[in-house]
Amino acid sequence: MQHTTSSAFRTIPSAAAVVIIGGGVMGASAAFHLAEAGVRDIVVVERGELACGSSGKPIGGVRAQFSDPLNIELGHRSLHAYRDFTRRPGADIRLDTVGYLFLLSTHQQADDFRQCVETQNALGVSSRMIDPAEARTLCPYISTDGLVAAAYSPDDGHARPARVVRGYADAAARAGVTIATHTTVTGLDLTGDRVTAVHTSAGRIACSTVVCAAGAWSARIGDMVGVDLPVRPVRRQLAFTARLAPPAPRIPFTIDFASTGYFHNSDDGLLFGLADPSEEDGFDTTWTPEWLDLFRAAVRHRAPALADMETVRGWAGLYENTPDHNALIGRSGEVPNLLYAAGFSGHGFLQAPAVGEIVRDLYLEREPFTDVSPLSADRFRSGAAVSRPEAHVV
Repeated sequence: MQHTTSSAFRTIPSAAAVVIIGGGVMGASAAFHLAEAGVRDIVVVERGELACGSSGKPIGGVRAQFSDPLNIELGHRSLHAYRDFTRRPGADIRLDTVGYLFLLSTHQQADDFRQCVETQNALGVSSRMIDPAEARTLCPYISTDGLVAAAYSPDDGHARPARVVRGYADAAARAGVTIATHTTVTGLDLTGDRVTAVHTSAGRIACSTVVCAAGAWSARIGDMVGVDLPVRPVRRQLAFTARLAPPAPRIPFTIDFASTGYFHNSDDGLLFGLADPSEEDGFDTTWTPEWLDLFRAAVRHRAPALADMETVRGWAGLYENTPDHNALIGRSGEVPNLLYAAGFSGHGFLQAPAVGEIVRDLYLEREPFTDVSPLSADRFRSGAAVSRPEAHVV
């Protein structure tokens, strides 16, 4: 029996080997990597359009500048995949390798980042510490007043998340994956310690494995089978300037570490962002223009020209935060045929290619390229959390 759905691809089957919950960048990457490895009968279930959640918001930063080896590895491997994206899976994602520039205003920040750079360099990342004068050469908008140092990695940059999701999803669909959009998960059947079916608004899908890649909604999926996936949604906002004349110079993805304000090129202007520390948890994605007052106040000293630029529109999306701002990746101990990749706390897009590989390998029960056991959801019970990344603002 075939259940009908409004999927842009094909009708939803009544049974599958793998059901992936979530049609964002993580679900699409997992579907592509599984299908590429020869896994058949895969269904991706998405309650809205592809990339309608966090993945569709165009921040798009890609980097390997982190403090701990595991996050460095995930970012570094994903950067290689993004550079190769036009060949595999085959799509233009508008990758712009402009680099990432962290602006540091205290000696403690500089010392901390210097240690991070040493760790990154040992893992093949070409980051380096630079002085304020070089930072201003790279990004003419910044003021060096009070700037102690900066950390710069030339291989980082930004791409278009929606294009990545579509590239992975199209390749997965060509390989036979069913992608069911506008299809809401309403429940999971649990027999003993195994998920045996996914109930959706388009019907029931009997299955052998479920992958939770539901982003900010992942805790709700875990609750359906009694698995604690501690993911909390929190709104993040950004804005776009009006067209700049003369055009903006090509600048790195620039972050004022002290304030969390960031900006980079976007079409014919700039994109602005800032993490509001007073934002409460919740699923609200209303864009509030007065949020810009926070950004302008934060950058008026560090990049004064930005504070007075006209903006024409903005977005609000959801970060999917965990208690230690590190991802949840693994296989459930309580429900062994439930895999999860969620809670990326702003890093999901930049880690998605590597995590898709890891989900594939966990499903095939083979060794991933790196040990992700520190990212198990069980760590919050055992106290075995990995070290917190040095920045989780983008």
